[in-house]
Amino acid sequence: MFILQSGNILQDGTKVGRTAKRIIIEGVTESGQKFRPSDWAERISGQLSTFKNHRIFYSPMLRPSFRDGNRCVVLDTELQQQNPALYDHILSFAKANHLKMTEIDDPLDEK
Repeated sequence: MFILQSGNILQDGTKVGRTAKRIIIEGVTESGQKFRPSDWAERISGQLSTFKNHRIFYSPMLRPSFRDGNRCVVLDTELQQQNPALYDHILSFAKANHLKMTEIDDPLDEK
């Protein structure tokens, strides 16, 4: 957990340029059941991925991950400005399948 202090500096001294909002869509339904198919997060995230040298590279705006042992998708809310149709499609998918969603603030390092 990151704690912001005055001047956009974290307690560990890291400078923060901005705070990104991310939505975590978990592969668990609101009733607690695992969502199938098991590769759903990779399929969703593949919509913004690229291929190079026979490898897949996921976008930082939409990527598969794990949370509490479950597959999930990390969706950067900045995608709403860059590709509103895809953003709406992903949220509609999550709502239609009753997937758990959590919004988090994620400080980004200045580089």
